[in-house]
Amino acid sequence: MFANVPHVLTPLRARLLLVLAVLLAVLAPTAPGAVAAGKPETGAARPGAEVVAVTRVADRQVDLSVRSTALGGRTVDVRLLTPDGWNPHDRRHRRHWPTLWLLHGCCGDYTSWTSMTDVAETDSLRDVLVVMPEAGWNGWYSDWWNHGQGGDPAWETFHTKELRHLLERDWGAGSNRVVAGLSMGGQGALLYAARHPGMFKATAAFSGSAHPLLNEESIDRIMGFFAGQGNDPLRVWGDPVAQRRIWQAHDPFHLAARLRSIPVYLSCGDGTTGPLDPPGATSALEADFNRQNQALAAELKRVGARHVTTHFYGPGTHGWAYWERELHASLPMLLGALKTGA
Repeated sequence: MFANVPHVLTPLRARLLLVLAVLLAVLAPTAPGAVAAGKPETGAARPGAEVVAVTRVADRQVDLSVRSTALGGRTVDVRLLTPDGWNPHDRRHRRHWPTLWLLHGCCGDYTSWTSMTDVAETDSLRDVLVVMPEAGWNGWYSDWWNHGQGGDPAWETFHTKELRHLLERDWGAGSNRVVAGLSMGGQGALLYAARHPGMFKATAAFSGSAHPLLNEESIDRIMGFFAGQGNDPLRVWGDPVAQRRIWQAHDPFHLAARLRSIPVYLSCGDGTTGPLDPPGATSALEADFNRQNQALAAELKRVGARHVTTHFYGPGTHGWAYWERELHASLPMLLGALKTGA
């Protein structure tokens, strides 16, 4: 643009160029990280998280492709179930909506809740922004230890810092939040509420890994998950003996005192054939998680938690039919904490 400007500028011409430069800076596009649907941004990634593509997948369902520094610059997806009237790009009348974070389990992904349950058709969620983030096949909602080196993946940092700030800055999420999840995501819901006091006003765990240090069986089982897809299981939290403090820092039982001031919902079956199972179905995993949840409930009572709801419903295995039912059962508590009047 300035290729023909002489090397020696008159004062008047210098002032004109300065004014032009300021005008260009002011008038340049200043839209947030959002880009046109399906068109990723180009150039080097900025620190933190940024949206590089937006895809509308269904009525009230939008997928954000988010590039994350905490995940080594990788791009992962986050599904939003949007409330009626949601329009985060209306700068004049922007609203910040109460937010429900729904966390998926091991071997699932950010699409699990909408593909496996009726969450998208649940009328009581039409006034809430539902956030369903990717957490890895077996990410365990943790910043991995990686033999003391840290770094990628840092799922907890991605969710509780990068993604939270991104959603609240650009996508209509408010600071009024609750969190729920199943299995691995149940553990995540309890961990995030405990490890980040004040971030979530209530938490619910359905068949969650609520006390992985309960006994050797529980430790061996979660180590088996850590080893999934050929992973080195010590990368996640380290060795359960040598890195005991790291394990305890990610065990909801050992964080129970940090949950005593908020509503907590715990539910689990006992692993035997239940009313929503095919004949003869059983689940040793659910039986283990049932013992873990019973232990956490007792510990919450011991430390003086006053807002604990438990639904240990007996017969039932580790399956979506129960988790959908338990989401509906817990919504009055969760939405009550958001003061939606549900």
